[in-house]
Amino acid sequence: MSELGNSVFDNGLNYIYSNTEKLYLLSADPGLMWSNIASYALGNKSSPTISTPADRTEGGREVVVSAVTDGSCTGTGDATHYALTDDSESDILVSGPLSGTLSMTSGAAFATDSFSIGIPDPA
Repeated sequence: MSELGNSVFDNGLNYIYSNTEKLYLLSADPGLMWSNIASYALGNKSSPTISTPADRTEGGREVVVSAVTDGSCTGTGDATHYALTDDSESDILVSGPLSGTLSMTSGAAFATDSFSIGIPDPA
């Protein structure tokens, strides 16, 4: 089996670090379909803080999206997923489930815990 060096993992994770413009909280899984952002978005945070790639505890590499305390709710409902996007390119860079459901109320602020996005070592 081939092994990949950290620089291979880091190039993908650095793309997330360098190109994320917004963190969206969504009512459903958007997959990688840009059109789903408008349909499912309940809130967003511009310019979320993302760490540079580092070792994962479980092996591999990861970036950490810092906790948010001042996100803007743009809709009312239950957020179950997130997406990190490059809005200028209409591109979803990564999406996934939240660790728990977050109730959103239009016009209010939202807060999230930090979370990691990683690439595991090959098995």
